[in-house]
Amino acid sequence: MPEFCIVLLTAPDWATAHGLGRTLVAERLAACANLVPQITSIYRWEGAIHEDSEVLLIVKTTQASVPTLTERVLALHPYAVPEVIALPIGAGSATYLAWLVEQVG
Repeated sequence: MPEFCIVLLTAPDWATAHGLGRTLVAERLAACANLVPQITSIYRWEGAIHEDSEVLLIVKTTQASVPTLTERVLALHPYAVPEVIALPIGAGSATYLAWLVEQVG
């Protein structure tokens, strides 16, 4: 059975996040993308501390799809260094995980 993971992505605005989520699902790189609006990110970039409003994407996929999903995000994302962090799913509903596998090509 494939290994499953959640990929965390951030985007600068709703339109970008929505486009990324729709593309990843349409291209069968993800089974689902949840968009969480209005998060605040505090980070260091080019020697300065920044604080920005962003949209968080919580993307469900398989471990095998992560490299291609990452390449696609890098190609589409407006950030020079977009966040793409994959976390393993240790357990879950068998029916949900079966559905996830069916959706990811």
